[in-house]
Amino acid sequence: MQTVVGLMSGTSMDGIDAALVRTDGETRAEPLAFVTIPYEDAFRGALRSCLGGKGPAEAPVEEVERALTDAHADAVRRLLEEAGVAADAVDLIGFHGHTIFHAPDQRRTWQIGDGARLARATGIAVVNDFRTADVEAGGQGAPLVPLFHRALADALPRPLAVLNIGGVANVTWIGNGDDEVIACDTGPGNALVDDWILNRNGARYDAGGSLAASGRVDEAALAALLAHPYFDQPTPKSLDRDAFDPSPVHGLSPEDGAATLTAFTAASVARIVPHLPQAPLRWLVCGGGRHNATLMGMLADRLGVPVDPVEAVAWNGDALEAEAFAYLAVRSRKGLPLSLPTTTGAPRPMTGGRFHPVA
Repeated sequence: MQTVVGLMSGTSMDGIDAALVRTDGETRAEPLAFVTIPYEDAFRGALRSCLGGKGPAEAPVEEVERALTDAHADAVRRLLEEAGVAADAVDLIGFHGHTIFHAPDQRRTWQIGDGARLARATGIAVVNDFRTADVEAGGQGAPLVPLFHRALADALPRPLAVLNIGGVANVTWIGNGDDEVIACDTGPGNALVDDWILNRNGARYDAGGSLAASGRVDEAALAALLAHPYFDQPTPKSLDRDAFDPSPVHGLSPEDGAATLTAFTAASVARIVPHLPQAPLRWLVCGGGRHNATLMGMLADRLGVPVDPVEAVAWNGDALEAEAFAYLAVRSRKGLPLSLPTTTGAPRPMTGGRFHPVA
């Protein structure tokens, strides 16, 4: 068992999730501590401007990457301080970085974050660049959390679906056999709704789904959104944050637009069920989307089986992805797979990650 920090900066651009975990990278993962450090608005804007692999003129990608890395170093220090753990008691950091470009069809993916700089700043060895090897081999490079979900769900009834709703939503389907794991991005998560709210009301997100709850779903706009060819593609498959054109909702009221985009997220999740070997008995939801009561209700209506936040099985839905990258960092160092052909479409089980020792 190793003591590892996992770091995640998700597509919602809320901030940094930092988790401290004891794990063997195989069947065991014991959460120890967790913090979230929100990004300041100015930095969030600079980070948003890097999406697509382009930085703003006043803050090139390299400059944003340095600031991002330093913010992660601060998050590590705060996590360890709150946990009462010294840096020299930590074996490793799993550093996801922040995805600014993801085009697996071009065999390209880009997560900014300087692993060597983070190792120097924290005095702890770092594993980063988890996705590149998978993408270069022909895989989707995402999602990477399924093997962690499988380890956590070992004692739960199956088939089970674990749905992560961040900026993009992704699902892990876990069957009855140890090797029955399927994963993919289902479609939009919070990103389209967040952008809609930001542009209409200046808020960062629809708190609790209250704006969507006050609106009406425009069925024609929803049908236009669901006509995207992505939904007919078999698993595994993955998306960039900005893969969907939100123009069908342009012209709707703030309330109706929020309702329609929220329904789009729920409907796109339901569209994955025919691609699975068996319909899940239960859906467990992690990520920020589980706090949206309107979205959770829409998911339950469309899926027709229990849909619960992962806290129902004593998991921390805010910490899960950060914990996963702690787990994956250990797997990387052991040379174990981070992905399978059924989770990313890679031609074989793929390890990955780049190791940065403390200089």
